[in-house]
Amino acid sequence: MTAPLVLLVDDSPLVTEALGILLVETGHRVATAGSVREAVETARAERPDVILLDLTLPDGDGLQVLRTLAAEGIAPRATVALTGHDDALTTARCLEAGCRAVLGKPVPAMTLLRGLREWTAPDAPDASA
Repeated sequence: MTAPLVLLVDDSPLVTEALGILLVETGHRVATAGSVREAVETARAERPDVILLDLTLPDGDGLQVLRTLAAEGIAPRATVALTGHDDALTTARCLEAGCRAVLGKPVPAMTLLRGLREWTAPDAPDASA
């Protein structure tokens, strides 16, 4: 079985490097993007299982990635928002846009890994269905 592919979308090299190392060391394949445009292009080409999506990107709102892919019928199994905004309005906005979960930064490693096991499990609900 092929390891799950996680598209990590964040404009911070520190975040992408740290989370990328964690994901690779725990058996995931990782692709990265630092902008809305790059994330959409990468998702179209790579078809990730999960997208970890920063909301504040240099060329727009990270949720635009999710909206664009959904409109094209290219939904990953799960999209998870990563944000420094720990408030009910941000959480509601992300869930309404189709995110499976919202994780605050800094992202607790064990919470992320537990979630990834759930979101990529063979019997997990598929967001693209």
